[in-house]
Amino acid sequence: MTLRGPGGFPRYSDEMSLNDAIDVILPDLIELRRELHTFPELSWAENRTTDVVAAWMDKSGIAYERFERTGLMAEIGRSEGPIVALRADLDGLPVDDTSQDPWRSKVPGVAHACGHDVHVTALIGASVALAQAHEESPLPVRVRLIFQPAEEVMPGGALTVLAAGALKGVSRIFALHCDPSLDVGQVGIREGAITGASDRIHVTLSGRGGHTSRPHLTEDLTFALGTLLTQLPAVLSRRFDPRAGASMVWGYIRSGNAANVIPATGELGGTLRMLDAAAWHEAEHLVRGLISDIIEPFGVSAEINYVRGVPPVVNEFAATQTLRKAVTTAIGPNAVATTSQSLGGEDFAWYVESIPGVMGRLGTRTPDGPTYDLHQGNLRIDERAIAVGAKVLATAAIS
Repeated sequence: MTLRGPGGFPRYSDEMSLNDAIDVILPDLIELRRELHTFPELSWAENRTTDVVAAWMDKSGIAYERFERTGLMAEIGRSEGPIVALRADLDGLPVDDTSQDPWRSKVPGVAHACGHDVHVTALIGASVALAQAHEESPLPVRVRLIFQPAEEVMPGGALTVLAAGALKGVSRIFALHCDPSLDVGQVGIREGAITGASDRIHVTLSGRGGHTSRPHLTEDLTFALGTLLTQLPAVLSRRFDPRAGASMVWGYIRSGNAANVIPATGELGGTLRMLDAAAWHEAEHLVRGLISDIIEPFGVSAEINYVRGVPPVVNEFAATQTLRKAVTTAIGPNAVATTSQSLGGEDFAWYVESIPGVMGRLGTRTPDGPTYDLHQGNLRIDERAIAVGAKVLATAAIS
């Protein structure tokens, strides 16, 4: 048998399925995932991670092109015909790894606490299997592999990827995201909105301060802050269609430091999330107008910093059905799980605003084991999820 690639994994043959090819290289993939987990990198600094992905592409004979900063895209298959894209994100999070695994992060204050190391590894596994299959018999489509930087920051590295032309000619795109609430071997699928739009709002109020014994001679800024704190979420709940699923939540409020002093400045900040793309496109204009209306009686002025984040990820019907079929084919009919909507933001949304696509949820919980949460330093992944993700992505690409 001819040997090729990292770890000397066997070449795909007519007797092997995509699943077989992935199973054969699974030990290599697990080692890869542990390496990525040990050396996580923050958004826009994924240089080592990009080099690791490039090395796998080189050893697998897959042509690729690096993006200007970090990340890369590659292609497998025919030079003509339909193009299907698969996407994974590269970056870690600024949190401490509190697990006790031998492969825990060696980078202080940085960890793969969202499972992006699994996403990258699963896409590499799918890539190797697809590349080997194409050598034996041409794939029915061209597959574009997108290893995207900076998913964890707003507005997200997806915009840079789009500007680089990564979706040019692409008819459909697929991605998976780790879900520690689902058992390994399950993939959560949902048509329509699966994640929420996410914007950040910071408001600084300014006004004439003074002594609390003479509030009539001031512009009572603290009272104005409190009114804005309660009224903006309340009014928004009546201005948005309830079906938009809008949620305005403040994260901080800061003003003054003495009980008998009305301060001259104060600030508050929070997030606005929703599940409806049309409502999201109107949100900034609405919020700015409401803030002005709410504070107007107090005579204070407002500086509003409204940062548009990402739209909701809306899974398109046909792409969702294709992913469902891929899960059933690659893993089995019992692998398809229902999944709920989340108001967490995900910049995969920028892709599906442009073309049809779908994101599924990759189960990573060990059955009967503890349920972890994303973005926490103690997140642990059942590594069998790597093979599940690779098989589903590879099968979806050619379905």
